[in-house]
Amino acid sequence: MLDLSVIILTFNEEQNIRACLQSLTWSNDIHVLDSGSTDNTITIAEEYGVKVKYNKFESFGKQRNYALEHCAIQNEWILFLDADEVATNEFVVAMEKAILESDNKTAGFYCCWKMILEDKWLKHCDNYPKWQFRLMRKGRAVFTDFGHGQKEGTVLGEIKYIKEPYLHYGFSKGWHHWIARHNRYSTLEALDRIKKCPPFKQIFSKNKSIRNIALKSWLTKFPGWPLIRFFQAYIFNLGFLEGVPGFIYCVNIAYYEFLIVIKIRESKRKKHLCENI
Repeated sequence: MLDLSVIILTFNEEQNIRACLQSLTWSNDIHVLDSGSTDNTITIAEEYGVKVKYNKFESFGKQRNYALEHCAIQNEWILFLDADEVATNEFVVAMEKAILESDNKTAGFYCCWKMILEDKWLKHCDNYPKWQFRLMRKGRAVFTDFGHGQKEGTVLGEIKYIKEPYLHYGFSKGWHHWIARHNRYSTLEALDRIKKCPPFKQIFSKNKSIRNIALKSWLTKFPGWPLIRFFQAYIFNLGFLEGVPGFIYCVNIAYYEFLIVIKIRESKRKKHLCENI
């Protein structure tokens, strides 16, 4: 057993949670924070003997912070995984090595994933590696919301990188679910790209997490950005090498950016109309 706690946020994840938990048998402290599942998510989680707690979902940042505050976390180090993600043996070894070699200045680590679609790793299409703050030292950081997701907020110490990826099955519930979910996400993303647009200088940041958020916010302002996003992923990033799954992904990620662009336009138009009433 590894002295590393794991927190998984869930909502109706019966299709995914078993594979996720099976990849975590090395952990001696697993917590599932559910937001009201009506399927067999909780039943499956209880089969694995993990600790289950409920909290009404407001946002990913708030949900992660609730878990940090209210789950009885036993260990110094905490890994956040989603239910549709799987920790490979190589990723676990890399985490253990990173923790053992870290000094007291280290608050946590950015981690990256392999996006899997139809058993294909979308290395080129998905701009691998994408970094998220997933492994942290207890009491050294909190999360804040950005768009449909979250990023690190206040951090006491340095954040380093673990380059070995875990697996992310973001399409496991089918395209209907993905499109409906990203329609909701695009509304949140549009509002944050308006209200929380980072300073332009952050697109040159050495911190990839900061740089990527700034790039998304500023590139949205370019005319024809959704089409540019498609060509960037499919042509310039060599997404065409990933066959039909790569093409399908690139089309849908461009559609997602299109939704964000028109919702930004709609929001600004409503604001303008209100100001002129």
